[in-house]
Amino acid sequence: MRLLTFSTLYPNAAQPAHGVFVENRLRHLVASGEASSTVIAPVPWFPLRSERFGTWARYARAPREETRHGLHVLHPRFFAPPRIGMWTAPWMLQRAAEAALRRLTAQGFAFDAIDAHYLYPDGVVAAWLGRRLGKPVVITARGSDTSLLPQFALPRRLILQALDEADALIAVSSGLRDGLVALGAPPEKVSVLRNGVDLSVFRPPLDRARARAALGIEGPMLLSVGLLIERKGHHHTISALPRLPGCTLLIAGEGPDREALAALAARLGVADRVRLLGARPHGELPALYGAADALVLASTREGWANVMLESMACGTPVVAGPAWGSREAICAPEAGIVLDDVSADAIAQAVAAVLAAPPARDATRAHAERFGWEETTAGQLALFRRVLAARSGGGVT
Repeated sequence: MRLLTFSTLYPNAAQPAHGVFVENRLRHLVASGEASSTVIAPVPWFPLRSERFGTWARYARAPREETRHGLHVLHPRFFAPPRIGMWTAPWMLQRAAEAALRRLTAQGFAFDAIDAHYLYPDGVVAAWLGRRLGKPVVITARGSDTSLLPQFALPRRLILQALDEADALIAVSSGLRDGLVALGAPPEKVSVLRNGVDLSVFRPPLDRARARAALGIEGPMLLSVGLLIERKGHHHTISALPRLPGCTLLIAGEGPDREALAALAARLGVADRVRLLGARPHGELPALYGAADALVLASTREGWANVMLESMACGTPVVAGPAWGSREAICAPEAGIVLDDVSADAIAQAVAAVLAAPPARDATRAHAERFGWEETTAGQLALFRRVLAARSGGGVT
């Protein structure tokens, strides 16, 4: 089956970690040999590239076209002005997508179905494209597109239309499925296909002491991985450190809250125990996970946070907030602890419990081995076959 994968959440040469979870799932699907895909991954564009508009400048460095892991990827630009981009995005994104499709069609490209990721604006535009081209559309919801964006009137209206028009919907956790149904998605349309982890990449270090020494770590080490934004809850983890003497916290990620987080650490007197590493290449993460005593994921809104599985695959347990997917991934004592609520006190208590009685690292790794990509790939193939068969009125080969 020939797919058109469509999402603004997709890596590029300038931002190799951006939306890497979408790329990873697609890579495993294509590796099955039963599906192919061409990717349209638009990037936002705005003409001003001063420090004030640094995000747009970073996007501008993305190539217009590239091949990643054997997949042909186009990165057309769509106009995204600051502050009003949320409201203009669907129409600007549609123009960029249609221009890219015209170019591909002129080169002889044809496809059977649209594989879209993130409800707004990506899924909305995918539904429009599917309607115009007469192609089935499968949209994967990811988390904040279900919990946060529908709080705004225009996104909510367009999201509801997309849920209605899509041929099928994928939720990456059962909790997210419940969120989609509560939002208005027909239950029979929603399949749960969780994210997986590449067990050959994320694995315990051969020499953990050496990995820790390379980081200059002495004593307990905590790790957090994620954008430096309020929703990721890094401020709660930093605020827990005064209650965790001797613990060093490393945070891998970049974002607008960097200065505020550094200031918080200084104010609490723990600046010497907090390291803001900035955005790290995906290939560096296994060493960080393997060196840590625990990963702390203080998010309150996630569909299924891949960092949980990546950490556990490296033998490191997780302390996670009660976001969608957390209890599905952390469902055994060796996996870690899921908090009932996210606060500095709750994080400190859970981390102290893990450090006092750490699970065997090989048991944590064994737990993660239940979450390879094979089941998800098989589920995707079956779902796309059903959708194509329903459209054609017959079977799909």
